[in-house]
Amino acid sequence: MNQPNILTALKGLAMGMAEVVPGVSGGTIAFITNIYERLIADIKTISKIPVHVWKKDGFGAFWKHIDGTFLLALLAGMLVGIVIGVLGITYLLEQVPSLVWGFFFGLIIASAIYIARKIKSFGLYEIILLIAGICIAYTITVISPAQGSQALVFVFLSGMIAICALILPGISGSFILLLLGMYTIILHSAKDLLSNFNSSSFLLILVFLLGCLSGLALFANLLDYLFKKFHNPTLALLTGFMIGSLNRIWPWRNPVLWLDKTSGQYISILTPGADPDSFHIVKEMNVLPANYEGQALIFGVIIAFLSGLAIVWLLDRSDRSANFKA
Repeated sequence: MNQPNILTALKGLAMGMAEVVPGVSGGTIAFITNIYERLIADIKTISKIPVHVWKKDGFGAFWKHIDGTFLLALLAGMLVGIVIGVLGITYLLEQVPSLVWGFFFGLIIASAIYIARKIKSFGLYEIILLIAGICIAYTITVISPAQGSQALVFVFLSGMIAICALILPGISGSFILLLLGMYTIILHSAKDLLSNFNSSSFLLILVFLLGCLSGLALFANLLDYLFKKFHNPTLALLTGFMIGSLNRIWPWRNPVLWLDKTSGQYISILTPGADPDSFHIVKEMNVLPANYEGQALIFGVIIAFLSGLAIVWLLDRSDRSANFKA
């Protein structure tokens, strides 16, 4: 694998690790590593299923047409990143959550500034869309979860919405599933499919995946169009999404609502002695370090926060250096 492909794989690695963290989107990483618009354009190309290129000019032309080498390196990196995230980041979230959130808080702030600086002109439309993005993302972080449904139409729509959130910077696909009340339904169906190959679970997961594929194709085409026709307003809206999502990743948060993974019920008070692995936190309240129920680790959070800022600053410098040499 040559150097550009290794770099692409490392970017995919970072995206995969980010997707494991609830409230953080791989789209954010794609943005700050300067591959977001390319990725959206590639997804749009694949969504059109350009088999005619293969038939006419051969596999080599088809592979180049879909930007296959880039996508393969990115996907390989993402898969490794997801594994590392599951094993490493989830462990850190259990042991020192405030440090992890402090790092991502700094990363998102710096990323929002990084993207905003790419807006060449900041007029009225950009300001309105920036504020709209902030309001939309903030509202998503504070609304209460809905009651899920196994109706196939709703499952399909859930897949479309979740995958759209997956590629939007600042919005987490898994968090959207929680808000839709579909997190437990999809999780249980997937586990049931893997263990028993239940036909009803297979149908539900299939419909969900079809919804994901449909949403990805439609949304990628929409984003590609918006970037080409309304580049600055689109960047302003996405910057707003990132700023609004900061509420979700404040380092010091106390849980106020849990999801019972077994029953699928939401509870506001966790019984003393209950197994925390049997519950998923779906809503938290931001507090000051003094009121935090865990280890505040204020100095450590500051270091983690500055590390997040530093990473984006280094990426920005490397990006400028590459453009200068070009």
